[in-house]
Amino acid sequence: MSTLNAKSAPWRGLSSALALALLLAACGQRADVTEAPRRDSAAVPAVVEPVRLEPLRTRVEAVGTARARRSVSLFPEAAGEVVAVNFQPGDYVEQGEVLLALDSRDEKLALELAELRLADARRMLKRYTTANSSVELTVPETTIDTARTTLESARIERDRAQIALDRRFVIAPFDGHVGITDIDPGDRIEPTTEITSIDDRSLLLVSFEVPEAYVGRLSAGDPVRIEVWNDERTRASGTVVAIGSRVDPTSRAFTARAEVPNGDDRLRPGMSFRVRLDLTGRAYPAVPEVAVQWGADGAYVWTVENERARRVPASLVQRQQGRVLIDADLPAGAPVVGEGVQSMREGIPVRTMDAAALARDARGTLAPAANEG
Repeated sequence: MSTLNAKSAPWRGLSSALALALLLAACGQRADVTEAPRRDSAAVPAVVEPVRLEPLRTRVEAVGTARARRSVSLFPEAAGEVVAVNFQPGDYVEQGEVLLALDSRDEKLALELAELRLADARRMLKRYTTANSSVELTVPETTIDTARTTLESARIERDRAQIALDRRFVIAPFDGHVGITDIDPGDRIEPTTEITSIDDRSLLLVSFEVPEAYVGRLSAGDPVRIEVWNDERTRASGTVVAIGSRVDPTSRAFTARAEVPNGDDRLRPGMSFRVRLDLTGRAYPAVPEVAVQWGADGAYVWTVENERARRVPASLVQRQQGRVLIDADLPAGAPVVGEGVQSMREGIPVRTMDAAALARDARGTLAPAANEG
């Protein structure tokens, strides 16, 4: 009689508990014909796990470029001599602050004159309407109409004078940080002269390109992670907020944009980043790696139906941390054989258990054998 041991070829690749159980079962068999039907009908122990549906995960990496949430270059609305520069490069300014002032003496005088004319027109119209409030109409209606027109014209002249005066000042359009300027008091500037820039960098917009293969898999609201190309490896997180409507025919990619909060002001507009996205796709059955077997016609797994083994063809989709996503006809919750696949045959009876139950079963079989010895 040949001697069986746990290192023999039939037991190779099994867990110690399952190998021990099968070895003891083999040693307890008898060669007589009367017990043959019993041996064939014995159920093979196997550890099974229920199938879980897991989404296909793909990591995409790209290079992104940042710009400020809001960013403008400031130009004066009128030409003139600079009389005040009220900021230093890098200052944080609030919306409405006066950043630069031009000589405005003429405009102030023009506004005062316009206000005087408006007040005079208003008094004249009031005088005419008061005079006609009596029974007799002493002022013709045409004169009153002319007075009303004069009042409206004076109001328009006053507003134009106010606008001309406002144009002598450059104000901050929103909260942000101002950039470098080359303007000093005494300089004469034109409407084409750039004064400085202002950036609202509390939030950065990072644009990056995504290969066309991922069209439809990326959507607004997906999380992204960015990393600065420096020694400190500064990291931040954001959210996709916009996706381009076209694929570039040259690069075969489309543009996406993510919002990245920058409350601590560590990042700057114009910086480049390594952008990482984890995209999810269709859900596939996830099984343990040991459950996947290979045959002449490709990969397959064993499942248990009505306490009997059934072979199910499978195609590998992706490996994920000790598990494998497969494309197979397996519903969620279906039992898949993990340990014990080497003993499986189509239609063979299977006694399912978890790893702990298998170890207890092996220990219980070993105790009587030891006592008999």
